[in-house]
Amino acid sequence: MTQQQIEKDKFKIVGGNHEATEKLADKSVSFWKEVFLRFSHNKMAIIGIIILIIVILMATFVPIFSQYKASDQLGVYNAPPSAQFWFGTDDLGRDIFVRIWEGARISLFIGIAAAIIDLIIGVIWGSISGLAGGRVDNIMMRIADVLTAVPYLLVVIVLLVVMQPGLIPMIIALSITGWINMARIVRGEVLSIKNQEYVLAARTLGASTGHLIIKHLVPNALGAILVTMTLTIPSAIFTESFLSYLGLGVPAPTASWGTMASEGNKAIANAPWRLIFPAVFISLTIFAFNAVGDGLRDALDPKLRK
Repeated sequence: MTQQQIEKDKFKIVGGNHEATEKLADKSVSFWKEVFLRFSHNKMAIIGIIILIIVILMATFVPIFSQYKASDQLGVYNAPPSAQFWFGTDDLGRDIFVRIWEGARISLFIGIAAAIIDLIIGVIWGSISGLAGGRVDNIMMRIADVLTAVPYLLVVIVLLVVMQPGLIPMIIALSITGWINMARIVRGEVLSIKNQEYVLAARTLGASTGHLIIKHLVPNALGAILVTMTLTIPSAIFTESFLSYLGLGVPAPTASWGTMASEGNKAIANAPWRLIFPAVFISLTIFAFNAVGDGLRDALDPKLRK
C-alpha cells in the first residue's frame, strides 16, 4: 500500500453520506439565529412570551372595545364575578375586568418608560466611563457608588413626596438611581472589548467617542443590555405597584394594578376578588418578564444554562 493510498483512506468518511455531510458543514448559523434557537428551546421563556403577548393584547383592545369604560359607575356595587361582570365590580360599581386592563396600560407604560430611561442614561454613562478609563472612570463610578449607597426605595419615596404622586413623577423617581445597574454592566462590557483590534483601529483612524460607542461598543454589548433591560421592567412594575399600594403612586381614580390592589385590600373580607385579580396579574406579568429575561440570558451565554 502506497503512502498516497494510506492518506486517502485515513481521511475517508466511513458510514455516512459524504455529500450530505459536506452540505451540513457548509451551513453557517449566525450568532443571533443561534440565540433564537436556544431561546426557543427554553419552555419557561416561551411561556413568559405567551403571557406577555396576551397581557399586551388585552391591555390594548379591551378598553377600546368594551361596552363599559374604566370610570363608568354602573350602579352594581361589589358584585362578585359573573357572566355580566367577569371579574366583578368595586365599591363604586366599576367593572373590574375593564379596570384591570386599563391598569395594565398604566403599569406597563411606567415599567417600560422607566426601563428606556435607565437604558439611555446607563448606556451613555457606562460607555463613557469604560471607554475613558483612568481618572474619569474612577470619578464616574464613585458617583454611581454614592447614589447606590442610598436605599433605592427611600430615594423614590422622598422624590414622590416632594413632587406629589402622579404618572410622570413616578417614572422620574424610578429612573433617578435605576440606571446605575445598567451603567455598571455596560461599563464592564466596554472594558472587555475596548482594546479589541477593530476598536483600536477605529480610534487610530480618528473615530470620535460617540462613533465608537454607537458603531462598535454598544452593538457588541447588546446582549447584556437586552437582558438587563428585560429584567428592569418587572422591577419597575413591582415598585410602582408597591408604591401605589401605599398611596404614593398613581392617584385614584386612575386605574393601576397597585392602586386597585390597595383599594381591594380594604374590602378583602367582603369582596376578596378586588384584591385577587390585580395581585394575580402583577405576579403573572413579573414572572413573565423574569422568565423571558432569564431565557434570553441563558441563550446569549450557553455556559449559564443548567
